[in-house]
Amino acid sequence: MKKKKNLYILVAFMALFCVVLTACGKKDADNSVQKIKDKKTLVVGTSADYAPFEFPVVQNGQKKITGYDMLLANKIADQLGVKLKIVNTEFPSLVSELKNNKVDIVMAGMVSTKERKKAVAFSKSYFNVQNQVLVRKGEGNKFQDAATDFKNKAVGVQQTTTQEKIAKEQMKGSNVVSEGKVTSLTTELRTNKLDAVVLENTVAATYVKKFPEQYEIAKAKLNTPKDIQNINVATRKSDKKLTAEINKVINKEEKNGGLKQMLQKAQQLQLESN
Repeated sequence: MKKKKNLYILVAFMALFCVVLTACGKKDADNSVQKIKDKKTLVVGTSADYAPFEFPVVQNGQKKITGYDMLLANKIADQLGVKLKIVNTEFPSLVSELKNNKVDIVMAGMVSTKERKKAVAFSKSYFNVQNQVLVRKGEGNKFQDAATDFKNKAVGVQQTTTQEKIAKEQMKGSNVVSEGKVTSLTTELRTNKLDAVVLENTVAATYVKKFPEQYEIAKAKLNTPKDIQNINVATRKSDKKLTAEINKVINKEEKNGGLKQMLQKAQQLQLESN
């Protein structure tokens, strides 16, 4: 009888253990893709002040956000069979917006730094960057050496970016001014409130091409370490299935030349915009 009683207890314990395991499995299940499909919308967080990656345009009397990142985001939405919704906010808030489930992914010319990897996950890279110094037209030769020629100069950078880190470490003696929007920084450069702005090379080139009478690139060279050269899509660490779907899109567009075509389209849209 005692042996039978012990057997009943063992069976009951095993049944309870299985229930707990099942519950934990359901709790920990990755339903990141299904959630997006259920709501029929992929919500992407961005900071639309970073042409050609993301910027506003007016088409048919309607203001919209476009750019390289947004064109790629549309491809990701198509892969999932859903619509795309763009949430525009300032760059420093984007990681928090993602972690707090306000957006599904972040695409904002965001580099996958070691610090950001502690908070969120990233897709494979879809763009590689270097950094340059944007200055007023006619002042490119004035700044030859990043380590010496910016002493006591006001250098603008976007807050919480790799450009902020690079400016503080490499432009010795400069007064680094951190702000939320790149468009504000470039306006302040043009109106003599700043002496220079540190930007990713593609962004700097966009300003020079669109406003050739206002800006040029300084001769001074900046070093962009390998670990802060890759732009990626940011996702939540728990959303592994979503990250896998994003990587499928990036791989496909990389192979068929789509990434290059989207960048060229974004650059053309920027040149045509007001």
